[in-house]
Amino acid sequence: MSNKESVQKTITVALLLCIVCAIVVAASVVLLRPIQEKNKTLNLKMNILAAAGILKEGASSAEIEKTFERVTPKLIDLDSGEYIEPAVVGKPSAIAYDQKRGAKDPSMSSLLDASKDIASIKRREKYAKVYLLIENGVVETIVLPVHGYGLWSTLYGFIALKGDANTVAGLGFYQHAETPGLGGEVDNPKWKAMWPGKRVYDLDDSGEPKIHLVKGGVDNSKPEAVYGVDALSGASLTSRGVTNLLHFWLGEMGFQKYLDRVRKGA
Repeated sequence: MSNKESVQKTITVALLLCIVCAIVVAASVVLLRPIQEKNKTLNLKMNILAAAGILKEGASSAEIEKTFERVTPKLIDLDSGEYIEPAVVGKPSAIAYDQKRGAKDPSMSSLLDASKDIASIKRREKYAKVYLLIENGVVETIVLPVHGYGLWSTLYGFIALKGDANTVAGLGFYQHAETPGLGGEVDNPKWKAMWPGKRVYDLDDSGEPKIHLVKGGVDNSKPEAVYGVDALSGASLTSRGVTNLLHFWLGEMGFQKYLDRVRKGA
């Protein structure tokens, strides 16, 4: 056999091997995609339930799905604060709407002026999801998606409010890349346990969000303590980012109009 034939056979075998590997990889992606999407949805539901304070520790996937049946997802128009039908965004249900994708779509979002973009998100979607825990026809808990930039990353999470649309039931972030042991302490259960019972607004004042992280810790002897949570030690920029994203999403650019309507019973 000539050297030329040997080289040709080597190249042929290598090409065939590449083709087989490519087919295997492509097939794996296609076959695993439904599983990945299912796990992604399950993780989202788990974080919504955790923020609402109704996630059982160590719950199985079946238990998470069963508990989530108590939650009613809805869509709202952020500009008016009113509920809308899923058909407005071309979806069969509220849960099917991808809010992150909506924020990137110029037809379903708007570019933010720098002076108003305190959460550093650049674009704000027109429509947003809310998750309602309804008991005996009464809204007990409202879970709102929030996001904004910290030190190194955009933090994505949920803040849950009691039915009065003002008292915090819980807060949690499910995606971020903040520094472990510093900004990453947003995942610390002890820090998250400080949030329930805090208030977002002083309804006798301007109505603007007052909740914030306090550098050096909250002085519980002062009336203002009800609006404050201890800042993350050694993570001033992440702490500032958390305050800013909450002020954005609970303010006039976010869910404030909707929460006003809830308090009025609209």
